[in-house]
Amino acid sequence: MQIKLVAGNSAGTVTTFYVSHHDQLSSQGSNHDEIDFEFLGNSSGNPYTLHTNVFSQGKGNREQQFHLWFDPTTAFHTYTILWNSQRIIFLVDNIPIRVFTNMKSQGVPFPSKQPMSIHSSLWNADEWATQGGRVKADWTNAPFVASYKNFKVEACIWKPASASSTCSPGARQTQGLDAAGRNRIRWVQSKYMIYNYCSDLKRFPQGVPYECKQSRFL
Repeated sequence: MQIKLVAGNSAGTVTTFYVSHHDQLSSQGSNHDEIDFEFLGNSSGNPYTLHTNVFSQGKGNREQQFHLWFDPTTAFHTYTILWNSQRIIFLVDNIPIRVFTNMKSQGVPFPSKQPMSIHSSLWNADEWATQGGRVKADWTNAPFVASYKNFKVEACIWKPASASSTCSPGARQTQGLDAAGRNRIRWVQSKYMIYNYCSDLKRFPQGVPYECKQSRFL
């Protein structure tokens, strides 16, 4: 998806592009799967926060956050979710910023057993989005406008009767990072990552989750 974010004072707003599956009773139920791009607005002159997360089987709490190396409000940029059976890769302008590897065999939940639908939104989250909720939306700046274009999808076909999907053979089904991709993701994470749940020892005093201890760029 190509997105141009809310310009000017965007504090309190969240612009999203994500894929999600949830049960009919609760968007955060035990069947909830989701892969998120969320863009947290800020007061004029301060950078957006790109918030990423992965939910599987109702379990999230896998946030990584970044500042971007460009102004995302002045032009369209491309945000990509690559999700196959082996890993999830988040990309910005075809530069990988995050990889979440399938480690189900080691007990780490990974979305793989149900379909996802595609969503985008622009909503008011000023109770938490900007500087922990300290900066609220200034409604004198409304309307807040984000623009989307050139959406492209390459997807497997879900068959509800068999609870499975069929895919045409293609490289994306096994796509990972080559040496150049690993170099790019190291560059992004060393210079632009501002929060990583895997480094939050206050949040995980008994030890970080299993996937944090493994190679990050499999």
